[in-house]
Amino acid sequence: MWDRKKLKGIAKEKFQANYWRCVLVAIIFSFIMGGAGYAGYHGNYNFNNFNNHKVYETTDDKKDETTDEELFDENDPDDAKVKAAYESALGKDINEAIKDAEEADKEVQFVFDRFKDMDRSAMAAFVVVMVIVVTIIILIAVAIGMVVDAFLLNPVEIGCAKFFYKNLSEPAKVANVASGFDNSYKNGVKVMFFRDLYLFLWSLLFIIPGIIKSYEYKMIPYLLAENPDMTKEEAFAESKRMMDGQKWNAFVLDLSFLGWDILSGLFTMGLLSVFFVRPYKRSAQAALYDALKYGTVSNENNVVPM
Repeated sequence: MWDRKKLKGIAKEKFQANYWRCVLVAIIFSFIMGGAGYAGYHGNYNFNNFNNHKVYETTDDKKDETTDEELFDENDPDDAKVKAAYESALGKDINEAIKDAEEADKEVQFVFDRFKDMDRSAMAAFVVVMVIVVTIIILIAVAIGMVVDAFLLNPVEIGCAKFFYKNLSEPAKVANVASGFDNSYKNGVKVMFFRDLYLFLWSLLFIIPGIIKSYEYKMIPYLLAENPDMTKEEAFAESKRMMDGQKWNAFVLDLSFLGWDILSGLFTMGLLSVFFVRPYKRSAQAALYDALKYGTVSNENNVVPM
């Protein structure tokens, strides 16, 4: 049985011994893990007030007819200074920007007015068409993301796993990150694709099954880093065997970094995470693989094949 405190101690020692390379690879790892997600745009227009939205007044008697000359008193020195700034090149640019914004507001209001006047059946048809268009766009984006994830990001994840595992026994090189493209690339793409697919399908059964399976498949990148030719069946079976009875302990190991994450987010604007917490975590995960695979925290005699 591995000891969490000892494992983290060894992980910290190994990562600090090869500090800058570990930081760089941890940044790469975090980038690919974050880049695989999809972010949506969240507008801040208050649609709750749609029906009560005030119609923009466009009639001549409602317009503000105040001229530039009426805004300033030429006999007032302060007004003279303000007028000079108002009539400067920058002031004119700002004036134009304000006018453009006003025109844009009119256009937006025009669109809202058309919606309000639209027949219910036409509105329903429009909504259906928009839903279909948005769905198609999302599916295309997901498909592109899956291709990028499978053929580019997952091999890099295997390379990052290899780097941190190798770093337990000797100072690893950043070039190890590219190893996923050199050794049995197609096999790595295949196995990691099915890992992502199974995780996605399990996550459809609510959050808890997806989390459990993510821990069951946790060792797959490290297994492929050490054995690039391992088949899909072998990789899944071995990861399942290694994590059998260890999922909770692995979860507690991850949870033990929560304090560092909070400290980093609240007091260092994420800098502590970049330069300490992330490489520390990655090193600890590699040490966990070593402990589960070989029954030791650090196996000095084992070297990941180049």
